[in-house]
Amino acid sequence: MTILSIILQVLLGVGFLMFGSMKFGSKQMVEGFKTYGYPGWFRIFTGLVEVVAAVLVIAGIWNETLAAWGGLVIVVTMIGAIFTHIKIKDPAKAMMMPIILLVLGLVVLIINFGSLSL
Repeated sequence: MTILSIILQVLLGVGFLMFGSMKFGSKQMVEGFKTYGYPGWFRIFTGLVEVVAAVLVIAGIWNETLAAWGGLVIVVTMIGAIFTHIKIKDPAKAMMMPIILLVLGLVVLIINFGSLSL
């Protein structure tokens, strides 16, 4: 486990706990998902996925396999977020945060990939 991975896992874990929990009731998120054309249940589902990803990357500080799985969940989630922004024709700057989070999740996945058991 490298210091870089631990730092990224803490940042991603705290960020995804915050982002995921916001999806459960934030008026901004409710409106955002309506704009994206997604039903309310999908907002809740996305929030749960993000909270699970956060728990995995934080727990991954002590267990590299969990870090790898958490990184993978983040990568897949952020690919979905990027495609959503493309679908609604958002400007590129609206996609910057999902792209950054995708890259950070990918770094955590790559660093811990050796411990990933499929």
